[in-house]
Amino acid sequence: MVLMPKELQYFYDYMIVYTTSKTDKDLLQILELQKKNLPASLTSEQISTQGFVTVSHSFDDLQKMNNIEESIIAKDDDHVIAYLLAMTAKSKLDIPVLVPMFEVFDNITFQNKKISDYQYIVVGQVCVAAGYRGIGILDSCYSEYKRHFENKYDFAITEISSRNLRSLNAHKRIGFDTIYEYAAPDGETWSIVLWNWRV
Repeated sequence: MVLMPKELQYFYDYMIVYTTSKTDKDLLQILELQKKNLPASLTSEQISTQGFVTVSHSFDDLQKMNNIEESIIAKDDDHVIAYLLAMTAKSKLDIPVLVPMFEVFDNITFQNKKISDYQYIVVGQVCVAAGYRGIGILDSCYSEYKRHFENKYDFAITEISSRNLRSLNAHKRIGFDTIYEYAAPDGETWSIVLWNWRV
């Protein structure tokens, strides 16, 4: 039997479990998937067509974040095949490379209030394993992310490299709006995108 795309999505939805990162094994599998999707592990064609992740976390960094808020993961046969990292402002000083992002948040406004005056959750990083893309897993992960966090936080926010068109388009489809853009000292241009849960 040949599965059509819609049937394939139903098949995967049945097989895949959406949950939170609870164990060291979950965190190690997140890091394994992360490593495979850093630019150093990808060809230029993969970067332009499939997207990439930017920050490489240590196990300790991930564990500190997870102790504050567990991340959302998708598992197929107990193996992590997608993740949406959850990070709050409490993690600002734990991961030095992310300090500039939080400083940008402190200086921009949304609906006439500074971002820092809201209760917000940061999507620290998003990744879906190769072979599982294009069948709705990211959307399902984000549905779970919203369900899990919307009663505690006003919105989800993250920053995406302007080069990462696949990720920008996916986030726009899900409901994120670009509220700010800036150039980092290294020349990289970033888009701050926000998914408002209070509309």
